[in-house]
Order: sequence, then structure tokens, then C-alpha cells
Amino acid sequence: MELQVWIYYTLAVLLLTASPGPMVLLCVTTSIKDGFNSAIYSAMGGLLAIVGILTLSFTGLGLVVQSSQFMFDIVKYIGAGYLIYLGYKAFTSTQESYEITTNEKTSKEKMSLFFKGFLVGASNPKAIIFFLALLPQFIDPSAPLFTQYIILVTTFAIPELAWLMLYSYMGAKSSKWFLKAGRARFFNRITGGVFMGAGVLLSTTNK
Repeated sequence: MELQVWIYYTLAVLLLTASPGPMVLLCVTTSIKDGFNSAIYSAMGGLLAIVGILTLSFTGLGLVVQSSQFMFDIVKYIGAGYLIYLGYKAFTSTQESYEITTNEKTSKEKMSLFFKGFLVGASNPKAIIFFLALLPQFIDPSAPLFTQYIILVTTFAIPELAWLMLYSYMGAKSSKWFLKAGRARFFNRITGGVFMGAGVLLSTTNK
């Protein structure tokens, strides 16, 4: 891969990964309620999902979803349903305050955080179409594909994880404000509404 092509790709990735979305919201809410360390598991789950989408797009398997309206709708409605479910749970929560504990999460709790992040990260079928449109512009068919794949994935994964960690850190730092009595319900209403809104918006997406 030529240096100039890599620079263009890096700039595109930085713009993409810096934009807040459901994954950022999940990491922020997790860090506020459960601490920064817990948000790491959600971030890693979301990162794995996005890298998976990128890999499918690179290998051409993403064309199956892009070309099939039925497959596209399955991915779309599963993702939208899960976002609405997360939003509904938060919006209807009766919790009045948060209390972050320093206890180490159990393996089951860590897997739950990771899996939640994975589902949110994989919940947007538009990501598949985006990568199908973006990646081919930076791939040189005459050069070793595996080397290009490693470069493209690494260049995407590092900024993506860095932004998620930054947002999570800011969420953890602001947790003291949300720890005050009575503010948990307000926070849950806001985040729940955003998640449900994202789910509804996703459900109206067309190929």
C-alpha cells in the first residue's frame, strides 16, 4: 500500500471513528454506572463486531447482505430491536441513584458486557455497505491482499478503540455528577430515549 493511499484512508477512518454513535453511548453509560474498567469489555466487544464487518466486506462476503433485501432486513431489524430493547430497559428503570463498586466483575458479568458491546457494534447494517463502498478504493489487487488487510484493519481498530476509551474515560470522570441522588432516573430517560430513537431510525433504513 502506498503511503499516500494509507494517509487518505487514515483520515477517512479518523472522521468515521470520531463520530459518536450507539457504541459510544453504550461505553459512556457503562463507564458511568459500572466504572471505566467495565466499559473496556463493552468497547472490546463492539470493536470485534466492527472488525468482523470490515473483514466480511474485505473478503466480499458482505455482498451477500448488500445484494439480498431479505438478509439486509434481518440484520436491520435484529439490530433495531436490540437498540430499542436497551433503550426501553433504561427508560423504564426506576433506579434513583448509582453506586459504583470497586469489586472485580465476575467472568459472567464480563462476558455480558462484552456481548452487549458486540451486539451494539454489529447492529447497524449500514456499516457493511459503508465498508463495501470505502475499502475497494484503497485496495490494490496487484499487491499482497493479506498485508493490505492487516494494515486496513489495524489502522481502523486503533483509532476506534482510542475514541471509545476516551469517551469512556470522560464518562467515568463525570460519574460523580450522576452519583448524586435523583439523577439516575434523568440519565436513564435521556440514554433510553437516544437508544430507542437510534433503533427506530435504524428500522427505517433502506438499502
